[in-house]
Amino acid sequence: MSMKERIKASLNALEPEALIVTDESEKHRGHGGWREGGETHFHVEIRSKAFNGLSRVACHRRINALLADEFALGLHALAIDARGVEPA
Repeated sequence: MSMKERIKASLNALEPEALIVTDESEKHRGHGGWREGGETHFHVEIRSKAFNGLSRVACHRRINALLADEFALGLHALAIDARGVEPA
C-alpha cells in the first residue's frame, strides 16, 4: 500500500465528507527529508464534522496522532487544511 493510500485509510477514521491527499514530494527535491521515489511530503485537505468546534491546533493534533505510524515509516512533512462541516 502506498503512503498516500495509508494516509487516506488512517484519516477515514474521521468520517470525512471531503478528503484530498496530494503527494508534493517532487516540489521538495533536494530538501531535508526528501528521498528518491517520493512519498515524503504530502498535503491533506479534509472536511469533517469531527473538527466542528475544534481549534486549528486541535485539528492538526488529531490528524498527526492518526498518522503516527506513517511518520514512523518515512512521512517527513504534512501540510494540513482541516475544517469542520457546518450543520445543514
